Amino acid sequence: MTSTKTRKSRGRKSRRVTGIDQTPPAPYIQRQIATYDILNEEGLCLIEENAETILQETGMEFVDDPEILEIFRDAGADVQGTRVRFEHGMCRGIIRSNAPAEYTQYARNLDKSVQIGGNNTVLAPGWGPPFVHDLDHGRRYGTLDDFQTFIKIHHMIPHLHHSGGVVCEPVELPANKRHLDMLYSHIKYSDRCFMGAFIGEERATDAVNMAKILFGDDFVADNCVLYNVANTNAPLVMDAAMSGSLKVYARNNQTVAVTPWTLAGAMSPCTVAGTLAQVLAEALAGLALVQLIKPGAPCLMGSFASTISMQSGAPTFGTPESGKLVLAAGQLARRLGVPFHTVGALSASKIPDAQSQQEATYNLMMSVLAGANFINHATGWLEGGLVNGLEKTIIDADLCGNIAAFAEGIDLSDNAQAMDAIREVGPGNHFLGSAHTQENFKTAFYRPQVADANSYEQWQADGELDAAQRANKRWKQLLEEYEQPPLDPAIDEALLAYIAKRKESMPDLSYI
Repeated sequence: MTSTKTRKSRGRKSRRVTGIDQTPPAPYIQRQIATYDILNEEGLCLIEENAETILQETGMEFVDDPEILEIFRDAGADVQGTRVRFEHGMCRGIIRSNAPAEYTQYARNLDKSVQIGGNNTVLAPGWGPPFVHDLDHGRRYGTLDDFQTFIKIHHMIPHLHHSGGVVCEPVELPANKRHLDMLYSHIKYSDRCFMGAFIGEERATDAVNMAKILFGDDFVADNCVLYNVANTNAPLVMDAAMSGSLKVYARNNQTVAVTPWTLAGAMSPCTVAGTLAQVLAEALAGLALVQLIKPGAPCLMGSFASTISMQSGAPTFGTPESGKLVLAAGQLARRLGVPFHTVGALSASKIPDAQSQQEATYNLMMSVLAGANFINHATGWLEGGLVNGLEKTIIDADLCGNIAAFAEGIDLSDNAQAMDAIREVGPGNHFLGSAHTQENFKTAFYRPQVADANSYEQWQADGELDAAQRANKRWKQLLEEYEQPPLDPAIDEALLAYIAKRKESMPDLSYI
């Protein structure tokens, strides 16, 4: 892998700052705050031991992928049919001996490359919804136009660091071909890092091939330019769609975030401790597979664990149990020695209302305190992931900025101590006109773009808009201000030619 030092020594491209905030956006958060460790040593050892017992006694199913079974068999695992069992400590030993603790994902604009691991946090937008919502048109199926609108808006939000992946499903396109249009849209309309195609070996190969057109074969061979999530099918199953893409990305030295997707009470036990043991067991098996395929390939331990309503069975978010799960999973990832992937501003609400932001705020704050290195679904998520909302995206963007400012910790510089200001003002006076305030007022406090702190009379004069209505105006403003980042015409032509050739090679299918 290319070192951080090497990355910084490469030519830096200039950035044009747009929008209200005139400060160049940071490419990722560098946390200056401590993690919140919810488990003590005894508790961590207990969860780890239970995970090892699950892998040794119950094992994990890897279905419809004989190559995966052969890889595990050659490594010394006990393979019976599609069930794979591991000796105590086998998976952990493979991971700790090979997986990098920190690495760079490169963007086509090198200034926007992100460092994954350590005290760094990368925020990415929502992923996967078939529906889109905004105040003007309500809830509807997503289209390619919606998809590109989201990319442009995300590109303009300084508090996001990644272009993401399936920001909504363009359902009017053939299901087996739309990944090509989505990948191209990320490359065309943003110069940030982006995700590959998640489902299946063939689509993952397309993502790698398109990345090679964009970055060059040699650069892709030596550096990470794509991010992939491989979800397990809890409990304790990984299917060929996930293992197929995992193999492609691992062999090509690209990120794989092995992420058990669990709803406690349905896909895992209804207890935090039981779910944690299962999540860790599934992650250990998947991460070991990545390292068996290519030792040293970049990977993250992921966790997407929430709860269900015991009355309806529907997913619930922003619960105390989900907070405990992510905090503990972050500790387990740090002990394993790999970066941690999780999720952010989740909500079961159908619209951008008080429920949506209460749940989103709790989830995102817990993920940051867990020391997450990559947070997916940091903006836009509604209706348990069925919907990406435009207004919710903007409200969540303010939340992301708030979190980023919080993660900076407390400035203890001479300027921040403000001793001269205290001496100048003295007892009984105010600081509004002091020299220190005049010098620092532009940067002293985080300023959200949607929240209204004006007087009641001013709010009335401005139209009595609520947060969602103000967010509606804001996303339209960002879309108007958007300027497409330049892309080499020869690369653009080569990408379009590749897409056309691939589309011609297969019939249209309406299912995935």
